Amino acid sequence: MAHTFRSLAEPNYRHWFAGALISNTGTWMQRTAQDWLVLTYLTNNDASALGITMALQMGPQLIMFPFAGAIADRFSKRKLLMVTQTLLGAVGLLLFVLVITDVIVLWHVYLTALALGILATLDNPSRQAFVSELVGEKLLPNAVSLNSASFNGARMIGPAVAGVLTALIGAGPVFLISGLGFAATLTVLIRLDQNRLHPSGRRGKGGILGGFTYLRRRPDVTIVLVVLFIVATFGFNFNIYTATMAKIEFGKDASGFGLLNSVMAIGSVTGALASAKREKPRLRFIFGAAGGFGLAVGTASLIPNYYVFAASLMLVGFASLTMMTSANAYVQTTTPAHYRGRVMAIYAAVVMGGTPIGAPLAGWVADTFGPRMAMGVGAASGIIAFSVGLVWMIVSKNLRLSYDPKSRIRLHVSYLGRP
Repeated sequence: MAHTFRSLAEPNYRHWFAGALISNTGTWMQRTAQDWLVLTYLTNNDASALGITMALQMGPQLIMFPFAGAIADRFSKRKLLMVTQTLLGAVGLLLFVLVITDVIVLWHVYLTALALGILATLDNPSRQAFVSELVGEKLLPNAVSLNSASFNGARMIGPAVAGVLTALIGAGPVFLISGLGFAATLTVLIRLDQNRLHPSGRRGKGGILGGFTYLRRRPDVTIVLVVLFIVATFGFNFNIYTATMAKIEFGKDASGFGLLNSVMAIGSVTGALASAKREKPRLRFIFGAAGGFGLAVGTASLIPNYYVFAASLMLVGFASLTMMTSANAYVQTTTPAHYRGRVMAIYAAVVMGGTPIGAPLAGWVADTFGPRMAMGVGAASGIIAFSVGLVWMIVSKNLRLSYDPKSRIRLHVSYLGRP
């Protein structure tokens, strides 16, 4: 167990972990309240409007990511994060004011979602790359996995609390809590021991487009990004799946919606902690988890009972986070520190930038054919991504399967003739 949490021995990272858990809980509370507000208060169960909200929140990744990555590699990540965390909190407080004064309309949510998307685009590569400055290269894989555990621990707590609060007293207090939650990370950033940080000390060549130049020399990282794009675009529309399944298929209220997100987060935390035990992320975990995600979502889409459906989401969360955490750690640990900000900006664009395509599509499919069919599209994305990764391994790594009837494990995998 101590091996799993070894990064927490570093004081700076330990404080960062605690602050991030608080602010991430607020973020998930805000996201749950926002989605439920759009679906039930501002529209009449319009999944397409929910898809548009998600697209606006994720869309800036497609346009701004080269600039965000270059900024992260050029300036102090700590100071950049202090600015973005302050402004993200301010947006939450603005939503609080709009709701309690009862003036909020749908276009207000669209605008604040866009503002959150722009700020998150600037925040994400700096936050991802800042982890290596907190712990150094040796502990980076473990720290990345624990970051995912923190994020999804917040995902387990936040939606459940937000669902109950939204059902009892409305969305306004939820936005207030989420806005104030960013103060935790901001406080940690101000009080960090800067003498214990591990800055890269170098700048990669190529300016804004330097990340693309670097990826031309890394086909392994490129195929990981391709697999992530397929699943993230067409499979990771969880809020649409859970909101429409809770409301339309099972007739649940906001607390029932929050419970689904929290149960799925249990599997996500388990997947992140399992990844934290591994010293080195491997491609086979990434591609295998993509296939497992497809199977898990496909199975969940067929379940008729609410509680059994909720339990099945743990497998969805486990597979998705095993894939995401392994991919994140693989990309970060195999990329030089002076390129990391730009490469992680591309990574974030791949993971979230496809939402303007996938979220409206998932919403349209849910409105037209039902939520279960929308989940079927997500299941297909995982199977396709696994197939793409497998073909690449066969062609580029000369992967071969051999059968040995005398062995306890009948099938053996080899690369370039080596077991």
